[in-house]
Amino acid sequence: MNPILIAEFCQNHNGRWELVERMVEEAAAAGADYAKLQTIRSRELTHRPRFDEGEFYPDGRVKTIKRPYEAELKRLSALDLSLEQEAKFIELCRQAGIRSMTTVFTRSGVQDVKELGYDAIKIASYDCASYPLLRDVKAVWGKIFVSTGATFDEEIEKAAEVLSGADYEFLHCVTIYPTPLEEVHLRRMEWLRRFTPRVGFSDHSKPSETGLWASKAALAFGASCIERHFTVLAPDETRDGPVSVNPEQLRELRAFAERPREERLEILKRDFPAWEVMLGDAHRPLSEQELLNRDYYRGRFASKVDGKVIYNWE
Repeated sequence: MNPILIAEFCQNHNGRWELVERMVEEAAAAGADYAKLQTIRSRELTHRPRFDEGEFYPDGRVKTIKRPYEAELKRLSALDLSLEQEAKFIELCRQAGIRSMTTVFTRSGVQDVKELGYDAIKIASYDCASYPLLRDVKAVWGKIFVSTGATFDEEIEKAAEVLSGADYEFLHCVTIYPTPLEEVHLRRMEWLRRFTPRVGFSDHSKPSETGLWASKAALAFGASCIERHFTVLAPDETRDGPVSVNPEQLRELRAFAERPREERLEILKRDFPAWEVMLGDAHRPLSEQELLNRDYYRGRFASKVDGKVIYNWE
């Protein structure tokens, strides 16, 4: 079976429906297996005052990143898609011959979209250890993808226990945006195969600087799927543009993924002599940047019920 390619639309549609339509068409034509939205609801953004100005240690090191709530709420509000638009997205995917997926960020979000007909669901890295959320999606979807970046080993082990019996894939990723090749740590995929035979890679490297080598190396080492942020605009026209691939690059990945695995590895070693820099370690401490990102993004969104904030791990 050829590896799965996931075209992650993320925020690259800029809240414009005509871009969503174009992205579905282009992703399908380039050979993606899934087109993926993010079920972000700006109203579920949580206000945590310590991030409004950021915090520093006495020695000047960053303690918490700065992300003012009001500015982030305004930005995200312009990107909101309605349930009606998500349903239309699913139908567009069917018509284009590509499967549909979304990332859910809250437990209430699961309830919102569970009847829409998505072919699969994705859990973002920062919710890999949100076990109640995992249980919710396990009860609804037959196919689940879970990113494992910014998650501790023992949390991943517990997530695997929660997901036992489900059709799920772990995706190795590194939550540094963009990810340098020396921080890719592809050896971690082998450790993740202890829990499920299908382990993929969610790639946040920067194509303009490192090409597609991180994704190609992951494919050479047996990744079951590759998730890439996808754009039909110039890299500087969207927030996630610099770490996104365009249709031509996605088509290149499709062609590479369809080669026999032995041939992928041969090409990697021949055309990228420094390939071993991407192997890294199966077990490693999270970097300072990853810990800062975990601190902010874990709990960034939460369900709000009767005026009460309910985090995904509660």
